[in-house]
Amino acid sequence: MNYGLWIQYEGTRFEGWQKQNRTDQTIQGKIEAVLSRMFDETIEIQGAGRTDAGVHALGQVANFHTEKQVSCEWIKQEMNRYLPVDIGILEVRQMPERFHSRLCAKEKVYRYRIGLEKEKNVFEYRWLYGIYDPLDLEAMRAAAQLLSGTHDYRSFCSNRRMKKSTVRTVSSIEIEEKGEELWLTFTGDGFLYHMVRILVGTLVEVGRGERTVQSMVQILEGKDRQLAGKTAPAQGLTMVEVRYPENF
Repeated sequence: MNYGLWIQYEGTRFEGWQKQNRTDQTIQGKIEAVLSRMFDETIEIQGAGRTDAGVHALGQVANFHTEKQVSCEWIKQEMNRYLPVDIGILEVRQMPERFHSRLCAKEKVYRYRIGLEKEKNVFEYRWLYGIYDPLDLEAMRAAAQLLSGTHDYRSFCSNRRMKKSTVRTVSSIEIEEKGEELWLTFTGDGFLYHMVRILVGTLVEVGRGERTVQSMVQILEGKDRQLAGKTAPAQGLTMVEVRYPENF
Protein backbone atom coordinates (compact mmCIF):
# COMPACT_ATOMS: atom_id res chain seq x y z
CA MET A 1 0.00 0.00 0.00
CA ASN A 2 1.11 3.54 -0.77
CA TYR A 3 -0.21 6.20 1.59
CA GLY A 4 0.01 9.94 1.01
CA LEU A 5 0.30 12.37 3.91
CA TRP A 6 -0.65 16.06 3.82
CA ILE A 7 1.28 17.72 6.63
CA GLN A 8 1.57 21.06 8.38
CA TYR A 9 4.27 22.09 10.83
CA GLU A 10 5.65 25.05 12.72
CA GLY A 11 9.35 24.68 11.95
CA THR A 12 10.94 26.94 14.56
CA ARG A 13 12.47 24.28 16.80
CA PHE A 14 13.31 21.72 14.13
CA GLU A 15 16.53 21.23 12.15
CA GLY A 16 14.58 21.16 8.90
CA TRP A 17 12.65 18.42 7.13
CA GLN A 18 15.37 15.94 6.25
CA LYS A 19 16.34 13.22 8.70
CA GLN A 20 19.91 13.58 10.03
CA ASN A 21 22.24 11.34 11.98
CA ARG A 22 23.41 14.10 14.30
CA THR A 23 19.95 15.05 15.64
CA ASP A 24 16.47 13.66 16.09
CA GLN A 25 14.92 17.12 15.79
CA THR A 26 13.76 16.84 12.18
CA ILE A 27 10.25 16.66 10.76
CA GLN A 28 10.97 13.53 8.74
CA GLY A 29 12.57 11.83 11.73
CA LYS A 30 9.64 12.55 14.04
CA ILE A 31 7.07 11.30 11.53
CA GLU A 32 9.01 8.14 10.67
CA ALA A 33 9.45 7.30 14.35
CA VAL A 34 5.69 7.50 14.99
CA LEU A 35 4.76 5.55 11.85
CA SER A 36 7.32 2.83 12.60
CA ARG A 37 5.79 2.29 16.04
CA MET A 38 2.26 2.32 14.61
CA PHE A 39 3.02 -0.27 11.93
CA ASP A 40 5.59 -2.23 13.94
CA GLU A 41 8.05 -2.04 11.05
CA THR A 42 10.63 0.41 9.72
CA ILE A 43 8.79 3.09 7.76
CA GLU A 44 10.59 5.55 5.52
CA ILE A 45 8.76 8.53 4.07
CA GLN A 46 9.48 10.56 0.94
CA GLY A 47 8.83 14.29 1.21
CA ALA A 48 7.87 16.65 -1.61
CA GLY A 49 10.43 19.22 -0.46
CA ARG A 50 13.29 19.53 2.01
CA THR A 51 12.44 22.64 3.97
CA ASP A 52 15.27 24.27 5.91
CA ALA A 53 15.62 24.65 9.66
CA GLY A 54 13.07 27.19 10.88
CA VAL A 55 10.88 27.00 7.75
CA HIS A 56 7.18 26.18 8.16
CA ALA A 57 4.62 24.26 6.10
CA LEU A 58 0.90 24.55 5.53
CA GLY A 59 0.82 21.86 2.86
CA GLN A 60 3.87 19.61 2.80
CA VAL A 61 3.22 16.21 1.19
CA ALA A 62 4.92 12.87 1.84
CA ASN A 63 4.26 9.23 1.05
CA PHE A 64 5.25 5.83 2.42
CA HIS A 65 4.79 2.18 1.52
CA THR A 66 3.71 -0.70 3.73
CA GLU A 67 2.27 -4.18 3.20
CA LYS A 68 -0.42 -3.47 5.78
CA GLN A 69 -3.78 -2.10 4.73
CA VAL A 70 -5.45 0.08 7.36
CA SER A 71 -7.91 2.97 7.26
CA CYS A 72 -6.62 6.41 6.36
CA GLU A 73 -8.63 7.89 9.21
CA TRP A 74 -6.90 5.59 11.71
CA ILE A 75 -3.47 6.67 10.41
CA LYS A 76 -4.43 10.34 10.71
CA GLN A 77 -5.85 10.03 14.22
CA GLU A 78 -2.97 7.98 15.60
CA MET A 79 -0.31 10.19 14.06
CA ASN A 80 -1.92 13.33 15.42
CA ARG A 81 -2.18 11.66 18.82
CA TYR A 82 1.54 10.88 19.06
CA LEU A 83 3.29 13.54 16.98
CA PRO A 84 4.61 16.69 18.69
CA VAL A 85 2.14 19.55 18.98
CA ASP A 86 3.91 21.51 16.23
CA ILE A 87 3.46 18.78 13.58
CA GLY A 88 -0.03 17.94 12.31
CA ILE A 89 -1.49 15.57 9.73
CA LEU A 90 -4.20 17.26 7.68
CA GLU A 91 -5.15 14.33 5.48
CA VAL A 92 -4.16 10.75 4.65
CA ARG A 93 -4.98 9.21 1.27
CA GLN A 94 -4.40 5.81 -0.26
CA MET A 95 -2.42 6.60 -3.41
CA PRO A 96 -1.55 4.71 -6.61
CA GLU A 97 1.63 2.64 -6.26
CA ARG A 98 3.44 4.87 -8.75
CA PHE A 99 2.78 8.03 -6.72
CA HIS A 100 5.93 9.70 -5.35
CA SER A 101 5.42 12.94 -3.44
CA ARG A 102 8.47 14.68 -4.93
CA LEU A 103 8.89 13.13 -8.37
CA CYS A 104 5.21 13.46 -9.26
CA ALA A 105 4.86 17.07 -8.10
CA LYS A 106 3.86 19.52 -10.85
CA GLU A 107 4.28 22.78 -8.92
CA LYS A 108 5.20 24.01 -5.47
CA VAL A 109 4.01 27.20 -3.82
CA TYR A 110 6.02 29.02 -1.17
CA ARG A 111 5.09 32.22 0.66
CA TYR A 112 7.44 34.62 2.40
CA ARG A 113 5.99 37.04 4.96
CA ILE A 114 7.66 40.38 5.64
CA GLY A 115 6.53 42.55 8.56
CA LEU A 116 6.25 46.25 7.69
CA GLU A 117 5.11 47.53 11.08
CA LYS A 118 7.10 50.41 12.49
CA GLU A 119 7.01 48.75 15.93
CA LYS A 120 8.67 45.40 16.55
CA ASN A 121 6.13 42.55 16.62
CA VAL A 122 7.25 40.20 19.38
CA PHE A 123 4.32 37.81 18.89
CA GLU A 124 4.88 37.12 15.19
CA TYR A 125 8.68 37.02 15.02
CA ARG A 126 8.74 33.25 14.46
CA TRP A 127 6.70 33.55 11.24
CA LEU A 128 7.87 36.72 9.52
CA TYR A 129 10.90 38.85 8.71
CA GLY A 130 10.55 42.26 10.30
CA ILE A 131 11.69 45.11 8.05
CA TYR A 132 11.20 48.61 9.36
CA ASP A 133 12.42 50.51 6.27
CA PRO A 134 10.05 51.72 3.52
CA LEU A 135 10.16 49.53 0.40
CA ASP A 136 9.53 50.52 -3.23
CA LEU A 137 6.93 47.89 -4.09
CA GLU A 138 6.63 48.84 -7.75
CA ALA A 139 10.37 48.36 -8.23
CA MET A 140 10.16 45.01 -6.44
CA ARG A 141 7.29 43.90 -8.68
CA ALA A 142 9.19 44.94 -11.81
CA ALA A 143 12.24 42.99 -10.61
CA ALA A 144 10.03 39.98 -9.82
CA GLN A 145 8.79 39.99 -13.40
CA LEU A 146 12.37 39.73 -14.66
CA LEU A 147 13.12 36.91 -12.23
CA SER A 148 10.06 34.90 -13.31
CA GLY A 149 10.09 32.43 -16.18
CA THR A 150 12.47 29.64 -17.14
CA HIS A 151 16.05 30.53 -16.22
CA ASP A 152 19.28 29.12 -14.90
CA TYR A 153 19.00 30.16 -11.24
CA ARG A 154 22.54 29.21 -10.22
CA SER A 155 23.06 32.73 -8.82
CA PHE A 156 20.20 32.01 -6.40
CA CYS A 157 21.51 28.68 -5.07
CA SER A 158 23.60 28.35 -1.90
CA ASN A 159 24.99 24.97 -2.94
CA ARG A 160 28.15 25.94 -4.82
CA ARG A 161 28.93 22.28 -5.54
CA MET A 162 25.64 21.75 -7.33
CA LYS A 163 26.34 19.44 -10.30
CA LYS A 164 22.76 18.90 -11.47
CA SER A 165 20.89 21.35 -13.66
CA THR A 166 20.01 24.64 -11.98
CA VAL A 167 17.40 25.52 -14.60
CA ARG A 168 13.94 25.96 -13.11
CA THR A 169 10.63 27.50 -14.14
CA VAL A 170 9.14 30.05 -11.77
CA SER A 171 5.69 30.66 -13.19
CA SER A 172 4.88 33.60 -10.91
CA ILE A 173 6.18 35.82 -8.12
CA GLU A 174 3.32 37.75 -6.55
CA ILE A 175 3.92 40.64 -4.16
CA GLU A 176 0.87 41.65 -2.12
CA GLU A 177 0.27 44.05 0.75
CA LYS A 178 -1.67 42.38 3.55
CA GLY A 179 -2.28 45.02 6.21
CA GLU A 180 1.04 45.55 7.98
CA GLU A 181 2.62 42.66 6.07
CA LEU A 182 4.05 42.05 2.63
CA TRP A 183 3.47 38.59 1.14
CA LEU A 184 5.79 37.29 -1.58
CA THR A 185 4.33 34.14 -3.14
CA PHE A 186 6.50 31.99 -5.40
CA THR A 187 5.05 29.31 -7.68
CA GLY A 188 7.35 27.06 -9.69
CA ASP A 189 8.19 23.55 -10.79
CA GLY A 190 10.97 23.32 -8.22
CA PHE A 191 13.37 25.42 -6.16
CA LEU A 192 17.09 25.13 -5.46
CA TYR A 193 18.76 25.17 -2.04
CA HIS A 194 17.86 28.50 -0.37
CA MET A 195 16.54 29.77 -3.73
CA VAL A 196 13.35 31.38 -2.46
CA ARG A 197 15.13 33.03 0.45
CA ILE A 198 17.84 34.44 -1.84
CA LEU A 199 15.19 35.71 -4.26
CA VAL A 200 13.48 37.44 -1.33
CA GLY A 201 16.74 38.96 -0.08
CA THR A 202 17.50 40.27 -3.56
CA LEU A 203 14.02 41.74 -4.03
CA VAL A 204 14.23 43.46 -0.63
CA GLU A 205 17.48 45.10 -1.72
CA VAL A 206 15.70 46.35 -4.84
CA GLY A 207 12.92 47.70 -2.61
CA ARG A 208 15.48 49.56 -0.51
CA GLY A 209 17.09 51.08 -3.58
CA GLU A 210 20.32 49.14 -3.12
CA ARG A 211 19.93 47.38 -6.48
CA THR A 212 18.33 48.37 -9.77
CA VAL A 213 15.51 46.47 -11.40
CA GLN A 214 17.60 45.86 -14.52
CA SER A 215 20.42 44.30 -12.49
CA MET A 216 18.26 41.16 -12.19
CA VAL A 217 19.19 40.33 -15.78
CA GLN A 218 22.93 40.51 -15.00
CA ILE A 219 22.47 38.39 -11.86
CA LEU A 220 20.72 35.63 -13.82
CA GLU A 221 23.22 35.74 -16.66
CA GLY A 222 26.21 35.77 -14.29
CA LYS A 223 25.37 32.38 -12.69
CA ASP A 224 27.33 33.36 -9.58
CA ARG A 225 25.90 33.33 -6.04
CA GLN A 226 28.02 36.37 -5.13
CA LEU A 227 26.01 38.51 -7.55
CA ALA A 228 22.66 38.02 -5.82
CA GLY A 229 21.41 39.47 -2.54
CA LYS A 230 21.56 38.19 1.00
CA THR A 231 19.67 35.08 2.07
CA ALA A 232 16.51 36.17 3.89
CA PRO A 233 15.91 34.61 7.34
CA ALA A 234 14.24 31.20 7.45
CA GLN A 235 11.33 32.08 9.74
CA GLY A 236 9.48 34.13 7.12
CA LEU A 237 9.14 31.19 4.73
CA THR A 238 6.26 28.72 4.52
CA MET A 239 5.64 25.89 2.07
CA VAL A 240 2.01 26.57 1.17
CA GLU A 241 1.06 23.87 -1.29
CA VAL A 242 2.31 21.07 -3.53
CA ARG A 243 0.32 20.58 -6.73
CA TYR A 244 -0.06 17.33 -8.66
CA PRO A 245 -1.52 16.30 -12.01
CA GLU A 246 -5.26 15.62 -11.97
CA ASN A 247 -4.76 11.84 -12.19
CA PHE A 248 -3.45 11.93 -8.62
